[in-house]
Amino acid sequence: MATVQVSEAEKVYIMHGVRDDLRVDGRGCEDYRHMEVETDVVSNTDGSAKVSLGHTDVLVGIKAEIGKPKPAVPNEGYVEFFVDCSANATPEFEGRGGEELGVELSNTLYKVFNNRHSLDLRSLCICPGEHCWVLYIDVLLLQCDGNLFDAMSVAIKAALFNTRIPKVQVSEDEEGGKEIELSDDPYDCMRLDVTNVPCIVTLSKIGHRHVVDATLQEKACSVASLLISITHKGLVTCVRKLGVGSLDPDSIFEMTEVRNTGTEHPVQTHTRTHTHTHTYIYISEHYSYFFI
Repeated sequence: MATVQVSEAEKVYIMHGVRDDLRVDGRGCEDYRHMEVETDVVSNTDGSAKVSLGHTDVLVGIKAEIGKPKPAVPNEGYVEFFVDCSANATPEFEGRGGEELGVELSNTLYKVFNNRHSLDLRSLCICPGEHCWVLYIDVLLLQCDGNLFDAMSVAIKAALFNTRIPKVQVSEDEEGGKEIELSDDPYDCMRLDVTNVPCIVTLSKIGHRHVVDATLQEKACSVASLLISITHKGLVTCVRKLGVGSLDPDSIFEMTEVRNTGTEHPVQTHTRTHTHTHTYIYISEHYSYFFI
C-alpha cells in the first residue's frame, strides 16, 4: 500500500483529533470524504465506472467473454480480477511493488465478489458444463490517497450495474453440436442483478477509536485496519484484518457496529453522482441509494 512519512508531532495531532471526533479535514470519525461515481466512461467495454473518493481515483472496466465453466460448478459463470497499480498514482507502485500489490488486491476482490451470495453466477451460464459468461474485471488505480478497497468496491458495483451482456441463442447443428449466436442489437442484452453485490468498508484503528475512509496520513497513525464487505441488507460477507498490528475482540465488535447506523440518500446513476458520508451503495434501476 502507498504510505507517507508523518512526524511524531503530526501523529499526536491526528490522534488527539480522532479522540475528540474531529479529524484534520473537519470530518467526524465515521464520515466519508466527498465521493463521485460516474458510469459508462470507457467505450470499448461492456460496463465501466470511475470513482473519485477524495483524491483517490479508481477506474473499472468489465468485458464479458464466453468461456468454459469450472468443473466444480458446471452451471455457473465466474469473474476474474486484474488490478493495475499505475505508477502515476504513487512512485511506490512502480516495478515489483505495484505488481505485488495488484495481486494482493485482486485476491481480496475475488474472495469478496466471486461467490453466489454476491452475484447470480447461474445467470452467467449458457450451456451447463460447456459454455458460460466470464466477466473480466480490470481495475486501474489512477490516484491514491488512502482507502483503496472502499473506492474499488463502489466502482466495481457501479460497473457491474452498467454492464450489458448480449443475449444468446443456442441451437443444435446437423451433427448434434451446439451453436451459439450472439445478438448484434445493443439493446437486446442481459443486465446483471447487483442488489446483493457487497461494498467494502475499511475501518482503521487510531488510538482508542476507529475511523472510516482514512487518508494516507491517518493510515500512518493506524496500527491495524478491519476490512468488512457488506450487502445492502447488512449481511457481512467477508472480514479481513489489514496491517501488522493486532485488534482485540472488543475493538472488532465495536467496528462492526458502525454498519448498523445511518440514513438513505437517493441520487441519479446515469449522470455523475455525488455523495457525502456514505458507507455502502445499493444501485436500483433508476436510482442509487447510499447507506451509512
